[in-house]
Parts: sequence; structure tokens; C-alpha cells
Amino acid sequence: MANDSHSSPDQVHIEQLEVFTVIGVLEHERKGLQRLTISISFTPYQKAQDLADDIDKAVNYSAIAEETQRFAREQSVNLIETLADYLAAHLLRTFSIQDVTVEIRKFALQDAKYVSVKATRTARIG
Repeated sequence: MANDSHSSPDQVHIEQLEVFTVIGVLEHERKGLQRLTISISFTPYQKAQDLADDIDKAVNYSAIAEETQRFAREQSVNLIETLADYLAAHLLRTFSIQDVTVEIRKFALQDAKYVSVKATRTARIG
């Protein structure tokens, strides 16, 4: 039997969650809500084998998605870098997760599919 003590932690991933927020530096960007997509990867404290197939022991990814949409909607920042930093910190404070990576995609350049920023943060213990 393999030794589980050295196995990598389990991760959960939410891909391209659609959110709407006021974001941007230019005046025309700040006149209304802009569509962004946010991908989130996080590591719960509990490993899958410890959940006993019980939703009450798991981190609810639906709650993380809903909280991400609510949080983004309530923000008004200039930079996607700022939003990614704020959101990552907020998710760490709000949910029982060890670490989180947030990638925000903004559809701001005519000749590019998107511009993105990725922020990875780890919970502070103690």
C-alpha cells in the first residue's frame, strides 16, 4: 500500500465563472458593469478520502462561486490585479481552504482574446 503522507493535496477548480463588476482605469470602462471570467483553484484542508462522501464535510464550491460573484459585483477597482488580490484574500478568510489561485480574464483588447492576471495566496496559520 502506498504511503499517503507524501501525497499532494486535493484541489477543486472552477473554470471561467462569469461575473460583472465596475473595473478599469479609463472613463468609458467605469460607466457600467463589465463582464469578466474568473477561474478559481483551491485546496481544502480536508482530503477527499476524509470526506466520507458527505457534502457537509466538503468545501461547497457552489458557495464559493456565489460568493465570488457577489464580491466582484460589490467592487469598484481600477486593476484586475487588485481585484484578484482582494478576491483571493477574501476567499481565504471566508472558506476553510489552505490556498487559492484566482485567474481573472478581462476582454479589453480588440486584437486579443483576453488579458488575464493570476494571483496565488496561502492561508496564514496562527
